[in-house]
Amino acid sequence: MSERRPHIVIVGGGFAGLYTARGLKHVEADVTLVDQHNYHLFQPLLYQVATAGLNPSDIAAPIRGILGRQKNVSVLLGEATAIDAETQRVQLADGHSLAYDQLVVATGATHSYFGHPEWERDAPGLKTIDDALEIRRRVLLAFEAAERESDPEKQRALLTFVVIGGGPTGVELAGALSEIARKTMIRDFRNIHPESARIILIEGKERVLPVYPAGLSENARRQLAELGVEVILDAMVTDITDRDVRIGERSIPTHTVLWGAGVQASPLARSLGAPLDRAGRVLVEPDLTIPGHKNVFVIGDLAAARQHDGSFVPGVAPAAIQEGQHTALNLERAVEGQPLRPFKYRDKGSLATIGRAAAVADFGKVRFGGFLAWMAWLVIHIFFLIGFRNRFLVITQWAWAYLTYQRGARLITGRVDQVLRS
Repeated sequence: MSERRPHIVIVGGGFAGLYTARGLKHVEADVTLVDQHNYHLFQPLLYQVATAGLNPSDIAAPIRGILGRQKNVSVLLGEATAIDAETQRVQLADGHSLAYDQLVVATGATHSYFGHPEWERDAPGLKTIDDALEIRRRVLLAFEAAERESDPEKQRALLTFVVIGGGPTGVELAGALSEIARKTMIRDFRNIHPESARIILIEGKERVLPVYPAGLSENARRQLAELGVEVILDAMVTDITDRDVRIGERSIPTHTVLWGAGVQASPLARSLGAPLDRAGRVLVEPDLTIPGHKNVFVIGDLAAARQHDGSFVPGVAPAAIQEGQHTALNLERAVEGQPLRPFKYRDKGSLATIGRAAAVADFGKVRFGGFLAWMAWLVIHIFFLIGFRNRFLVITQWAWAYLTYQRGARLITGRVDQVLRS
């Protein structure tokens, strides 16, 4: 009788989970990848879906299609709700469970509203395709409602868009919204002037992109100003309603608020019984396993992995890819009975886009902004897209948008009556 092959379960089909699965192609093991969606999503380009630059299918690909030729991998559509590391089982939302020999948890992160979950209703974040479509719906409906509004004060409120959080997501959203208002929609309406829209970016710290060097942060602030974005720094939001945003006693009338201020780890991390940091991420060992369980790996945005200098590995796509590739190698070593190796992150630089031909790039000793940074951002992000079709579509649509200022995905989905009545 042949020996049973080890069963490796991967929870999460993002970059970390997907690259782990890909790296196990030649390993003598049965692999099951579980995800609550049937597609792999390229999150760094979600803001383009939210601002009508791309369609969801341009930045997503079916997981089964990606892994279809890998005979040792099965894909399971389902949501993991708990993990029992002692009995080595993953509990699913439908009541079923999966037994594993080796486990990889890569379920990422979600929004954090810093103790104000009620704000989510009026200030959606940007982590999923559903989030992006909801943001697109709210932004486009705001212009439509303003077109119907005869009261100048109410019209100004409808044409005021507030983005909370000056990190990469907030900066990207603010820049893209300004481009929509001042370039894309400039001839679409008759009763309003879209270019008069106010785009306000609020950051609680003293500069935008606070994780970047101070010079690049200032460069980004100047580029935002050139795009017409109002930047408010050192400002803490105290309340958000469907009518305004409050900063202390100051009120900014608006009907469209977008959230990019904070993230917290997937709640699945709490079921592992491992130590967590303040954001709910799992404090992993150097080999990316959890304390006391060498057969449980936590990677991607869910992991708080320390580098040699004591800082944490950043929650970016290149880091998740590297962790996935390294975990696949360690799983192969585990199957062969060899010791695990520690993970070493190779920082290849950081980029953040601000708008049309505007971005900042930090490659260590080399730092720059403007058009060259934007081109570098474009090329690198296209490279990471899964599948030739996605790369071809995205680069074609971007070239068209650059030449014409048009955004072809300006479709309003979902109900519209409630917003138009307000």
